Amino acid sequence: MQRRFFLTGALTTAALPACANAPETSARPTLKPADALARSAPAADRLVGEAQLGGHVGFVVADARTGEVLETYNPIRPMPPASVAKAVTGLYGLETLGVGYRFDTRLVATGPIQNGRLEGDLVLVGGGDPALDSDGLHDLAGQAKAAGLREVAGRLLVDGGALPAIDRIDATQPDHVGYNPAVGGLNLNFNRVHFSWQRSGNSYQTAMDARTDRFRPEVASARMRVADRSLPVYSYAREGDVDAWTVARGQLGNAGSRWLPVRNPALYAGDVLRTMLRSNGITAPAAQAGTGQGTTIAVGRSATLDSVVKSMLKFSTNLVAEVIGLTATAKLSGRPGSLNASADTMSAWVGQRTGARRPDFDDHSGLNGTTRISANDMVQLLTAPGAMGRLRPLLKELTLEGPPRQPVQAKTGTLNFVSGLAGYFDARSGRSLAFATFAADTDRRDRLSVAEREQPQGGAAWGRRARSLQFDLIERWAAVHT
Repeated sequence: MQRRFFLTGALTTAALPACANAPETSARPTLKPADALARSAPAADRLVGEAQLGGHVGFVVADARTGEVLETYNPIRPMPPASVAKAVTGLYGLETLGVGYRFDTRLVATGPIQNGRLEGDLVLVGGGDPALDSDGLHDLAGQAKAAGLREVAGRLLVDGGALPAIDRIDATQPDHVGYNPAVGGLNLNFNRVHFSWQRSGNSYQTAMDARTDRFRPEVASARMRVADRSLPVYSYAREGDVDAWTVARGQLGNAGSRWLPVRNPALYAGDVLRTMLRSNGITAPAAQAGTGQGTTIAVGRSATLDSVVKSMLKFSTNLVAEVIGLTATAKLSGRPGSLNASADTMSAWVGQRTGARRPDFDDHSGLNGTTRISANDMVQLLTAPGAMGRLRPLLKELTLEGPPRQPVQAKTGTLNFVSGLAGYFDARSGRSLAFATFAADTDRRDRLSVAEREQPQGGAAWGRRARSLQFDLIERWAAVHT
């Protein structure tokens, strides 16, 4: 059949029988003889077979308003959702915290400011804001200057205790991938540091900075050394409070850059804040971890949560998903002790919200490949009362190029040999449908070494076939389910 591709566009329940013999192949509906378009649609089980993905495929499509299940394939098999989990997290956060929730970041003075001198400590208090950047710290420093601050006589402290300190989202990922940073109550630049290099004769000039479009402050909390080797490309070690990296000389070429993860985000934020204070004429010592009570002299506020969720779903930012999930859990049951504990709370919330019995989340972003949810449980959440109204406007709009054009509001998910897609679209009759499609060859994924996980052999081709299957299924459903 004619192939169609997703193009990025502008942003914008009834349970199956709980039995061991649930249907494993498509329950194709009875078609009217006059409906030639529907009659010509290929059977779903044929499409799954032609994709040749190995492993398992599961899907459910249902009426988005009534929850009536229309078609299934392996509906109750638990599958890794990858970043489709972020749609669950988005709804979890919106319903727990409220669409107008904002993350606050504060500067607190523990003593009086006299003649420009703070007789006490200056404390950077994080509220978890996942979108805080170097510009935001500069704005806080500007507010401190406006409050009369010129010198910190005491300590410069950083307090990230609003959320648990998590060294990395998924311990099985390579050390250097920027999408797997630390998470905490203070997060800066998505907890990534910018590494750049330029050949200079027989050596290299390197820089580690916390850049934005406005600023490029160099940092002392992360450093890089060029090592005389070809592999591994990067190595990482924690040396005191410093993220110590090495990079293989044989892999650098003439010039380049990449973002690396930060493992101590609170001190990273304090490092950059000190630079921003200095640029505003305020002297302060090097930052250290700590807490303190006093007077708030500067406040930075995030966008409202609905905007944060929309951005998270568009860019699929792991850090943002984890912060939203952890913050929602803290509201529900108190500050969680770990990421896994928070994910367990979200799993229980899904069960309570929908009656689903199988969700088992190990994080809030889907980066951890051990998370599991069935297509049926996912669709139960998408069709739960009020869910479509909250979530559908925030999902990224994708388009299957036709004719006819088929708009889809959905969340994609991709890991090595894992692909998912879930969301909403309108059939050609105008009927609103909710769907979830998961494909995974977990045996093939589990055989990968750590070195193979960034670009596994055969991974890109497998992903293309999985996405093609998703497209073909949506084309089928749009034609058949009137």
